[in-house]
Amino acid sequence: MFTTIKNAFKVKEIRQRIIFTFMMLIVIRLGSQIPVPGVDRTYFANWFSQQTGDAFNFFDAFTGGSFLNMSVLALNITPYITSSIIMQLMTIAIPKLEEMQRDGAEGRKKIASITRYVTVILALVESSAMAIGFGRQGLLQTYNVINVLTVIVALTAGSAFLMWIGERITEHGVGNGISIVLTINILSRVPQDIAQLFEQFVIGKSIAKGVVAAIIIISIIVLMVVLVIILNDGVRKIPVQYAKKVQGRKMVGGQSTNIPLKVNTSGVIPVIFASSLLQLPVIICSFFNITGTGVWGEILRALNSNYWCNPKQPVYSIGLIVYIVLVILFAYFYTSITFNPLEVSENMKKQGGFIPGIRPGKPTSDYLNKVLTYIIFIGAVGLTIVCVVPYFFNGVFGASVSFGGTSLIIIVSVVLETIKQIESQMLVRNYKGFLND
Repeated sequence: MFTTIKNAFKVKEIRQRIIFTFMMLIVIRLGSQIPVPGVDRTYFANWFSQQTGDAFNFFDAFTGGSFLNMSVLALNITPYITSSIIMQLMTIAIPKLEEMQRDGAEGRKKIASITRYVTVILALVESSAMAIGFGRQGLLQTYNVINVLTVIVALTAGSAFLMWIGERITEHGVGNGISIVLTINILSRVPQDIAQLFEQFVIGKSIAKGVVAAIIIISIIVLMVVLVIILNDGVRKIPVQYAKKVQGRKMVGGQSTNIPLKVNTSGVIPVIFASSLLQLPVIICSFFNITGTGVWGEILRALNSNYWCNPKQPVYSIGLIVYIVLVILFAYFYTSITFNPLEVSENMKKQGGFIPGIRPGKPTSDYLNKVLTYIIFIGAVGLTIVCVVPYFFNGVFGASVSFGGTSLIIIVSVVLETIKQIESQMLVRNYKGFLND
């Protein structure tokens, strides 16, 4: 990886792209410190510290601390991420959008344009809810129409600005801009979390205990990173053979290729869906200051990840079991709407392709379904392990950090993907140089 970056800086075009990306990230971090006009940041910091739900910590980690600072970038790119997921699901449900997606670059531009509009609408809704809901409780120094509108405009504009920066990074920088923005937000909190872990388990302990604790912490982080890399790069290649055809006087075709099925076919989406679904009741109750009592209180605590894996209160770990089941179910669901074995089988048949030993048509589709079922389960189990490990150490040892398995998956995946893009750009440039020579 370091060799790739070193070589990339030797190429003027790629060096300019990397510097542009770096400058945009500096702008984002500076924007995360600019407060929304008329907001009492002390009130919000006190309110945030009283929340026991993990959802707000998760959200704050995704915004790089902007949410806690109540800056103009408090919503960050979360509306865009939500909008993108909605558009992916709607593309499956609405034939018109599906047709756009198949139209190539022009169709994708139209979908991207719709995604932007949906992002702004979601940002307006979320900023309005925050301005009115928190404003009534003391977020605004003076609760009136002008201040409420100021907060709504500032937060919506901040989210739209970040979306614009993400697209500029994609166009003039390196990697996927939105993913880069999300990654730098998460990374901004990592040093603080690592320092907190060392302060809690290493500093102040005897030399022997401190060294052992430091080795365990580093080993766990390294093992999780390795597992994420394996999940990210793991591929099951299905061999495909194309029959030879006679065109004029020539024999064409007959080449061999493969269908690469990723082990982690659905990425981090199942984890985000499962976490969001479990934390939704907790968030709603927090907004309306509802403190659950009786059976309802027990349910809310079971849904709260801060209570999972606690040896003193094992009953609340039922929520963890529900979480694991949801991750696996969403992994199957999301893969089913993004990969259609029947369509792949039909396309192969039209092009004269077949899987050796499997007849074209429905047998091929059934075979792909069977292989996909095993792959999805393996990927979902891997995702679950990465996400559950932080909850385990949080519950058993009280090692609470803002970043967890989800953040780690995003960081590693985006870094690997960005490195691959840099390598491909260097490869294309080398080919151009070879052809020019």
